[in-house]
Amino acid sequence: MLGSTLTDARVETGFSLAFHIVFAVFGVGLPWLLLVTEGRWLKTGDPTWLALTRKWSRVMAVLFAIGAVSGTVLSFEFGLLWPAFMARYGGVLGLPFTLEAFAFFAEAIFVGLYLYGWKRLSPRAHWLTLWPIAISGTLSTLFIVTANSWMNVPTGVKEVGGKVVSAEPLAPLTGPGALPESLHMLLAAIMCTGGVVAAVYAVGMLRGRRDDYHRRGFRVGLVTVLAAAPFQLVVGDLAARVVEKYQPAKLAAMEALTHTQSHAPLTLGGIYDPGTGKTRFGIEIPDGLSLLTGLRTDKTIRGLDILPPKQQPATPVVHLAFDTMVAGGMAILTLAGLLTLVALWRRRKGVRPLIPLSRPWLLAGALTGPAAMAAMLAGWEVTEAGRQPWIVYGRMTVRQAATTSGGIGWSLIATIVVYLGLATALLLILRRLATGAPPELAEGAEAPGPEDPETPGHEDQDSSSADSGSGREFEGAAR
Repeated sequence: MLGSTLTDARVETGFSLAFHIVFAVFGVGLPWLLLVTEGRWLKTGDPTWLALTRKWSRVMAVLFAIGAVSGTVLSFEFGLLWPAFMARYGGVLGLPFTLEAFAFFAEAIFVGLYLYGWKRLSPRAHWLTLWPIAISGTLSTLFIVTANSWMNVPTGVKEVGGKVVSAEPLAPLTGPGALPESLHMLLAAIMCTGGVVAAVYAVGMLRGRRDDYHRRGFRVGLVTVLAAAPFQLVVGDLAARVVEKYQPAKLAAMEALTHTQSHAPLTLGGIYDPGTGKTRFGIEIPDGLSLLTGLRTDKTIRGLDILPPKQQPATPVVHLAFDTMVAGGMAILTLAGLLTLVALWRRRKGVRPLIPLSRPWLLAGALTGPAAMAAMLAGWEVTEAGRQPWIVYGRMTVRQAATTSGGIGWSLIATIVVYLGLATALLLILRRLATGAPPELAEGAEAPGPEDPETPGHEDQDSSSADSGSGREFEGAAR
């Protein structure tokens, strides 16, 4: 055993969630990007769009397989590590869990049809199979998020003597936090997918691969992550208002607000010291928090002092994670604003391409992937650590929910070994997929054309000569 049973259970669940969520976001975002690229290939017959589609579909298949394994392990952990929680509230969360299972099965079926249907379905029918994948993959993730939102704001449940005597089946799907938390996760998944795609192709271009294949991959990913950023800001504000109303201690931990007060300041950055109740090295904006939450400076904001110390969240962790999430999101939003202004100026001047591809912009694009991923993971840390010590807010603590069985330390070690093995296999496979020119663009290669699945596709130039006109245009823009 590495620690106490409770500690081992927490670590194993946290590690499993962090590992799985990385694959879940690609399961949401990649099918939507494939709809765009394959749709463009059907419309134009351009083999570059086909090359992007085929490459990304292979990546989607690998990530789907890894995600299915990690998700299965996680589902077993709920019963093994948190039996009291499942015994009391399993029925309450039965509907979203059941709907998630149906959505996953539908996604798996159509992933199989899509992967094996390149030469067995007409191009349009093949493209249409992406819609059930995208929709079911999105719903699968969102149903789980609604269950988590109910754990944050439990409604529609009546308990007597610590036992659930009645529960509204739709409560997890219609609770106050369900819509904003689900939209927040959906946009985060799209931003992570777009950011990572943009980062991969930006790095390739920084290494000298300036062909049309890399330029289009970069632009699709960058436009995706930047376009979602403004919407994420609005949805994040709505989610924060739900937290302020139903989980005031979480908001206090996010903002490192020790005392209940009006004219509450907004604290940016810094390290919260539980001993003194002060935030060192932080930047305080007077009245900022009251103004943001109530649109007036004299609004009273509840601080950590509304709860005894043992019931307060781990404020240093929550505040740091919240600042990380906000910093990543604001960096992407700032880049979106700057790039919009530059694109409008270039359009007015007749400069193409609208998205500049000089080295500074490529570096900025390469950072959108890590920034989006860091913000997403930090956001989940805020959601989960900010609810502590409760597993169901105000109803059941984590300690009450945890198993009392021994041997959890060995389970933790086994889980880490399995996940490290999966991660190693994934990196090796993705590296193999990333090397070399896409076969659909290789000289003399045959690929299915958009008119007929068995018709040879168009031949294209190799990466050194592809789209030479666009290459000269890029050189002119860079100058």
